[in-house]
Amino acid sequence: MINVIRQLIRPVGTTDVVVIGAGHAGLAASYFLSKHAIEHVVLERGEVANSWRNERWDSLKLLTPNWQSRLPGFEYAGEDPDGFMSMPEVVEFIEEYAKFSASPVQTDTTVQSVQRHLGAYRVVTNRGVWHAKAVVIASGACNIANKPRASQDVPEGIASLTAHDFRNADQLEPGGVLIVGASATGLQFADEIRKAGHEVTIATGEHVRLPRTYRGHDIQFWMHITGLLNEGYEEVDDVSRARGLPSPQLVGSHDAQILDLNRLSDNSVKIVGRLMGISNGTAQFSGSLRNVCALADLKMNRLLAAIDDWIENNAVLCDAPERFEATRVDDNPSLLMDLEGNDIRTVIWATGFRPDYSWLDVPVLDRKGRIRHEGGVVDAPGMYVLGLPMLRRRKSSFIHGIEDDARDLMAHLDHFIREGSMGSGSRAA
Repeated sequence: MINVIRQLIRPVGTTDVVVIGAGHAGLAASYFLSKHAIEHVVLERGEVANSWRNERWDSLKLLTPNWQSRLPGFEYAGEDPDGFMSMPEVVEFIEEYAKFSASPVQTDTTVQSVQRHLGAYRVVTNRGVWHAKAVVIASGACNIANKPRASQDVPEGIASLTAHDFRNADQLEPGGVLIVGASATGLQFADEIRKAGHEVTIATGEHVRLPRTYRGHDIQFWMHITGLLNEGYEEVDDVSRARGLPSPQLVGSHDAQILDLNRLSDNSVKIVGRLMGISNGTAQFSGSLRNVCALADLKMNRLLAAIDDWIENNAVLCDAPERFEATRVDDNPSLLMDLEGNDIRTVIWATGFRPDYSWLDVPVLDRKGRIRHEGGVVDAPGMYVLGLPMLRRRKSSFIHGIEDDARDLMAHLDHFIREGSMGSGSRAA
C-alpha cells in the first residue's frame, strides 16, 4: 500500500482550518488551502479514500470514464482513457493524489464533535482537540445507507442487506432476491445477482434513465461538452429536488449501450413498482410503475433532444440521432408478493445514502438532518461543506466536479480568514 506523505501534526493544537475527511473532496480542499498558504490539517477516521476502500461492493466501477478522472493539478495518465476505474484503482488514484498534493493528513482520527468555541471551532477527536477559525466538512454524502420503515417488517429468516453490506453474490443464500431501488446501484445489483443464477425482482420508483453511449460518444462526453454538467445550483428551478435525484442508470462499462429495465427484463428480472410496505410477510408495490417509467423515458428523450440541438447548432460531425425503445411494462404488474411463498431469501435496500452528522454540535441542520448551506457556504461563520450532490454545479457529485467547487469555496474561506467574518450564509463568488 502506498504510504501517504503527511506532516508531523500535534495531537492537540491550533490551526486556521480543520478539514474533515481525506477522500477526494477533502484532499481537493487541502490543495487550494495550500495554494492560499492557509495552515490546515485534514482529519480522516480511517485511511485516505476510506469510503472507496471499505464501503463499496467488489465489482463497482466509476460511472464516469477515465479521461474525466481528475483532481486539482492531477489527472488520469493511464493507457485506457475510455475505460472505467475499479474501486482499487480509485483508491490508488486518490492515494497518489494525496502524495502529489502532500496534504497534511492525520489518519485514524475520528471526529467526535465540532462545536462553536470563543468565536471559532473546537474539534474533538479520539486523538485530541483542535481549535480552528474555520471547518471544511468533506466527510461524504454516503455515510449511512437509507433504509425505509418497511425494512423493519422483513420476516425473520430473510436476510436484509443494505448497499453497504453487499459485496458480491457469493454472500447470498440460495433463492430469490428482492432489490428495492432502481437507480444505478439497484440496477447493477440486479444485473450481477441475476447473472449469478438467482431469481431477482426489482422494486422501481423514480429513476433517471440514460444511455451509456449516444451518437458515437460516451454520454458523459456530451454532458461535458454541452455545458450541462456546469449548470449551477442557482440556475435550476428546484435545487432541493435536483439535489435529491437518484443517480442515473449507468454502469461503468461499454459492454452494452444501455443498462435499463428493458435489459433486466430480457434477462428474466421481474420488474415491479415502488415498495410501499411489508405486512405479514407480503410486500406491497405501487401501481404507478407505468407512469414512473414513462416519465423517465420522457426526461431521457428531452435530454437527447437538447444534445441533438447543440450538435446541430455547433455543426459537430458525429453519428446520426437515435432513440431507445420505451420501457416495457407488463399490462398487470404485480402489486403483492408473498416473500416466503416466492422463495425470497434476501432483500437488498438500494435506496440511497445520507451523510452522518451525528458529531456536528453546531445548529446548522434542517429538520431532515441536512446541512443548511448556500452553494457550500454553511449557515455558520467559517464553516463549509464539500462533496454533496448539486452543491454548486450538476457535476458536484463526480470526482472531476470537485475542483471548481473547492476552488470557489476555498477562495471564499481565504477571504473569511483574512478579512474576518462575512456573516452566515454568505455566498461564494
